[in-house]
Amino acid sequence: MIKQVLVIDDEPIMRKLLEQILKDKYEVICVENGKEALQWMYSGNIPDLVVADLNMPEINGFEYITKVRESGFFNDVPLIILSGEESSTERIKCLKLGANDYLIKPFNPEELGLRIDNLIRLRG
Repeated sequence: MIKQVLVIDDEPIMRKLLEQILKDKYEVICVENGKEALQWMYSGNIPDLVVADLNMPEINGFEYITKVRESGFFNDVPLIILSGEESSTERIKCLKLGANDYLIKPFNPEELGLRIDNLIRLRG
């Protein structure tokens, strides 16, 4: 069965780029913000992995990680945060909240693809 990757980013160009990188291996679902992502997930969808922007309207990346990790349904879904923030404080906060990985934009598409493959493989 084809694995699903949920992409959350408020920038249309970034959503399109991520879809292009991932579409050959995964079913890619794109949404604009954390609120939309949670609504999609709460309606019965559990992705195999989430790639989320940190700075988003409505619900930012920190709030999104917290809500997903507090949920009994989604707390084991691998979560990669993408951000333009290079601060190690931001990275540490995301990892402490429960993100599995953190990449700084601009990122190497091949590296992101490998990190996604590894997390999905580890999850089984």
